[in-house]
Amino acid sequence: MTPLKLRVLGTDEMLTVTPARLVVAGYTARDEAVVAAHIAELAAIGVPPPATVPAFYDLDPALLTTDAVAAVSGPATSGEVEPVIVRHAGRYYLAVGSDHTDRELERVDIAASKAACAKPLGDSVVHLGPDLSTVEWDGLAADSSVDGWPYQRGSVATLRHPADLVARMTAALGPVDRDLVLFCGTLPLLTGEFTPGAYWRVHLELPAGPVLTHAYETKTRNP
Repeated sequence: MTPLKLRVLGTDEMLTVTPARLVVAGYTARDEAVVAAHIAELAAIGVPPPATVPAFYDLDPALLTTDAVAAVSGPATSGEVEPVIVRHAGRYYLAVGSDHTDRELERVDIAASKAACAKPLGDSVVHLGPDLSTVEWDGLAADSSVDGWPYQRGSVATLRHPADLVARMTAALGPVDRDLVLFCGTLPLLTGEFTPGAYWRVHLELPAGPVLTHAYETKTRNP
């Protein structure tokens, strides 16, 4: 894959990251009743339940892109704002991304539906340090929009802490020794329904710091 060029906010540092693994975590809400209700909602529209909760989808790192255009599989796709943990050279960084997914394919194979679209990632990151256990997670807020319309908004406190997610991911997939990009889950949709669209914006706001943001347009790849 082409290495990711990421700018560390508040410094002059630029990271050149070539992830060995891209993992998208799903069903990461802390409230197990919320997770069960979400699984039931998806089952009602034909999406199969996950094998484990949380679920971890091990994808090709080449799907990652910081470009303003993201390749998708067709018109029935949509994005979701996610806090993203980037591990590079033994240190952790926070970014914002979008788990863009093929919603028709999702009814048949969730992992394949996630692999069908690029995974947009903002090119600015915040340095967290070598230990995720001290990260102040609950003060983060996230939102997204599609074609200018609000799509998601809420507190990241509803999602599992990244230290917990990394531990669960390691138990599920085995050790990941080199650079890693981990999408940490998303928030409910304001309308309750997936909405396809051409232009997406995602934001992740730190309680006393910057707003991580990324905007992208979708482009259907040639068959």
